[in-house]
Amino acid sequence: MRRVAIAVVVTMAVSILRAQGGQPSGAAHGRYDEVLDQFVRDGEVYYRALKLERAKLDGFVASLASASMDAGSPAQQIAFWINAYNAFVLRTVIDNYPITQRSREYPPHSIRQIPGAFERLTHRAAGRTVTLDQIEQTILPSFHDPRVFLALGRGAAGSGRLRSEAFDTARLDTQLAEVAAECVARPQCWQTDRVANKVWVSSIFSWREKEFTAAYADHVEAPFTNRSPVERAVLAFVSPKLLTTEREFLAKNDFQVAFKPFDWTLNDLSARGGR
Repeated sequence: MRRVAIAVVVTMAVSILRAQGGQPSGAAHGRYDEVLDQFVRDGEVYYRALKLERAKLDGFVASLASASMDAGSPAQQIAFWINAYNAFVLRTVIDNYPITQRSREYPPHSIRQIPGAFERLTHRAAGRTVTLDQIEQTILPSFHDPRVFLALGRGAAGSGRLRSEAFDTARLDTQLAEVAAECVARPQCWQTDRVANKVWVSSIFSWREKEFTAAYADHVEAPFTNRSPVERAVLAFVSPKLLTTEREFLAKNDFQVAFKPFDWTLNDLSARGGR
């Protein structure tokens, strides 16, 4: 009877893991959700306070190492890797906070002042050793949904707005749709300059040109069909979310598209009277 009971328990455990797609436990995911809700405000982070109260974040990061994505659906895998990336960024910052300036190439306290923050520092997730660049450049492109690149909180003002909640499998498409809509509403992502007859768009579109072009370039409407593939992709991406006045400005089709220099200023609330 004891062997039967053990077998039943093991079978139930395997079933639960398969149902979850091998993701971190609900408790670990919930702790991460609490971290974001407590320390993130409108995309900016109370890094000083988070460093002092880091146990929940560290617990979630630890849970990522043993998670298995083999049986996960695409939505489960996307949510997992976005959450992992954003959690790794938060931990990278607080591990080095306050950040020391090493180069004049980037803002004084930028995450870019941390040597190898994206390309060399390694993390454990889903049984793999990965860098932040590997998640963005190798893992996420395989899902063919470029909205994910606007969901990555790179620890910078120029990035997509870091949400005050974790990405969730059941709500993933709604959350990514909100991320896309926010792009048009934020000057870091989209800005119309009628005086210069120019539209400025985030450098993220140029960084991930291949993915945005593949997903959106063929869906652009007249009069933009003769523009470059990446411009067609940007216009197809933003057009459904624009105001009427912006649509009228673009309809003349005599504007220039320019990519904004990426703002690597740390998205830190601590230095602005925060906690």
